[in-house]
Amino acid sequence: MNLATDTVTLGQSRAGDSCVMVIFGATGDLTRRKLLPALYNLAKAKLLSRKFALVGAAVDPLSGDAFREHALEAIKTYATDEAGEPDQDLLAWFAKRIYYAQGDFRDPEFYWRLKDLCCTEVSGKNAIDDNYFYYLATAPAFFGEIVRQLGQAGLAKEEGGHWRRVIIEKPFGHDLESARALNTDIKEVLKERQIYRIDHYLGKETVQNIMVFRFANSIFEPIWNRRYIDHVQITAAETVGVERRGGYYENAGAMRDMVPNHLFQLLSLTTMEPPISFAADAVRDEQTKVLRAVQIPTPEDVLSKTARGQYDEGVVQGEPVCGYRAEPDVAPDSKTETFVAMRVMIDNWRWADVPFYLRTGKRMASRTTEIVIQFRRAPLVLFRNTAIEQLQTNRLVLHIQPNEGISLQFGAKVPGPVMQLGSVRMDFNYQDYFGSTPNTGYERLLLDCMTGDATLFQRADMVEAGWSLIQPVLDVWKALPPRAFPNYAAGSWGPKEADELLERDGRHWVNGG
Repeated sequence: MNLATDTVTLGQSRAGDSCVMVIFGATGDLTRRKLLPALYNLAKAKLLSRKFALVGAAVDPLSGDAFREHALEAIKTYATDEAGEPDQDLLAWFAKRIYYAQGDFRDPEFYWRLKDLCCTEVSGKNAIDDNYFYYLATAPAFFGEIVRQLGQAGLAKEEGGHWRRVIIEKPFGHDLESARALNTDIKEVLKERQIYRIDHYLGKETVQNIMVFRFANSIFEPIWNRRYIDHVQITAAETVGVERRGGYYENAGAMRDMVPNHLFQLLSLTTMEPPISFAADAVRDEQTKVLRAVQIPTPEDVLSKTARGQYDEGVVQGEPVCGYRAEPDVAPDSKTETFVAMRVMIDNWRWADVPFYLRTGKRMASRTTEIVIQFRRAPLVLFRNTAIEQLQTNRLVLHIQPNEGISLQFGAKVPGPVMQLGSVRMDFNYQDYFGSTPNTGYERLLLDCMTGDATLFQRADMVEAGWSLIQPVLDVWKALPPRAFPNYAAGSWGPKEADELLERDGRHWVNGG
């Protein structure tokens, strides 16, 4: 398939405002593997202000020089250009703008030291505008505490046209009650426009392209409804296990870790009505509306329309791996789910009677995140006197990771004297048509925070709407612990209960697009 690559700019991209970024949890893996490389990529693309500085904040007893070396090494390792080596001049530029503050996040004195460092040495010496954003790359238990301390030290106060923003990582709360409590706590210090609840899935090109695909192409939007779509599948499968996150995962599980944020974000972008503009609140208004239209499951629904699993030992990509219960910091009799599947229905005019099947799991057969739009089968009546026994259905797949792109499957006649149909697949791959750019998935999100665009960040009502949909499931699962864990082999596509979830509807999972 030959596609033209003419591009149209929607809105004018601009570099981020002059500002200081403070990362709480600056010595962790997220900072090293994602945030620092993302900042480098933004600078390389000339989208990071030349008046920018980074302050790392952590409990580790490091000197400023030691942290600076740690940060530069992370950039060298995880952010490379096409030649394979980072730009030395750019590294030297970063080296002059990296600082470190060591301390206990529960200690009020630490925040006054941080304020002194930011206001005198960092902003003053580098002539940086009085704009700050704080990235909370910490354990969730610190989110409310850090925001409260920022407020008490005056670090969250906006004056003279300058801004203060806080990026909060997931999970935002542990259940509906804790999410509401956290929203209440942080809103005592911050206004909603200052809060950026991040979901790194929304930094993926294909996720951002969902709105463009739907609303900028007149051939798709007219058929994006219950008249033409049979069902939708949203899959987020990982081949990795819990790795070094066993302690966290034991308290979270697949449902809390993935569904109210990642999967519901994909669901809302796929199903929302056209917003009046791409302004942040216009888009998030429509996302919230459709989440509120999702049927809240009854206890009976939980038993018949959800499935959970836990991986056992198996083989992944040719390598033997242990079961979840043998992972570090995991209880030997753990009841925590590493796989979730659920069937949801949306009560609105566009999607009535269209089932949405969601699943996510660890130690799956392949790493893939995708949205499968399965269209209704065409009537067979025209072909009843031919050799065709059944018609292939049309299928549209939005590939989100690892290979970002879009596939369309349709039927075509096989050459020859007999009427036979074959399935044809047309593939669009971002890299093939627009080239590849260094991308961790965080570049767009960090830039949006620096320019004040909250479109791709969750609002308080979106967070609470997501939790309200899974809280009934969590309640039933807590009351009825699983009896058959572990129930799927590592390297498979999950437990048989997930297959039965679709088989009862006469459908099956699409594995691997």
